[in-house]
Amino acid sequence: MSPSRVQVPPLGVGVGLRVPHYAHIIRERPRVDFFEIISENFMVAGGKPLYHLDRVLESYPLIQHGVSLNIGGPAPIDRDYLKRLKALVRRIRPAWLSDHICWSAAGGAHLHDLLPLPYCSEAVDRVVERASMVQDFLEVRFALENTSSYMTYNASTLTERQFVSEVVERADIGLLFDVNNVFVSAYNHGFDALEFVRSVPHERIVQIHLAGHTNLGTHIIDTHRGHVHDAVWALYRETLRQVGAPVSTLIEWDDEIPEFDVLMAEAERAKQEQALALASPSESEVRLERPTPQLPVGDPLRVRGWQQGGPREGAAGD
Repeated sequence: MSPSRVQVPPLGVGVGLRVPHYAHIIRERPRVDFFEIISENFMVAGGKPLYHLDRVLESYPLIQHGVSLNIGGPAPIDRDYLKRLKALVRRIRPAWLSDHICWSAAGGAHLHDLLPLPYCSEAVDRVVERASMVQDFLEVRFALENTSSYMTYNASTLTERQFVSEVVERADIGLLFDVNNVFVSAYNHGFDALEFVRSVPHERIVQIHLAGHTNLGTHIIDTHRGHVHDAVWALYRETLRQVGAPVSTLIEWDDEIPEFDVLMAEAERAKQEQALALASPSESEVRLERPTPQLPVGDPLRVRGWQQGGPREGAAGD
């Protein structure tokens, strides 16, 4: 008997709630299935962030996505952070919330990045224990996301897909499956992206992320910039076939954020790709072509300075 799926309500295809679109969303009430927020942007006592959050919450389901939990870091989980996160959960009442399988702080310093863990049994044990605790404390379904990576550890004894699978199974949590991150890491490290997609526990997938990336020829940076690439759409279709049903999907576009209509067109394509995936055979190949490096126009180092979640607004500022 195959394992039963993690039970969360299907929400359709959503987009990230970002500052440049607030006025349009509140004024026009566009037809969006759901919005995903960056939790940390709203873990404040009051002011404009919560004002806008409440206006959007009047009309749409919201899902929380965090970037600062530091689930694999060396220090204990920050209890004050968890209490503020739980207060936001009680305000929003999301069907689930998520963070990343990574570490992001050490020695009292927050590094503002999603850094990879060594894929070994000791790291699995640590993340499993902490993820289970977080889910119990927040009293809502918790999911962890596979991240993109640009380095590996000599201490790793597992593949990334083995590591991710063991964590979500043993912790009894959901998997936020970022298909773009699979493609980025497969390109950077030379593993088979389709094998990754076909090997994770599909019954644990509660949500899928799609995004654009920046290909520099020798490596790819997960910039959340631009349209979803064709090879990532292929991985998305295969993921849906493996699940055997539609999965709540989010379009992430956090750098050079376009007009809202452009974002909605990308969401509409995701709906079309879902229908295509569930009515067509499996992908046989996903190409990882290495083009001539193309640096961004202007400062060649700009690609390293992307901002997760787009611009922020002050709690009580302008």
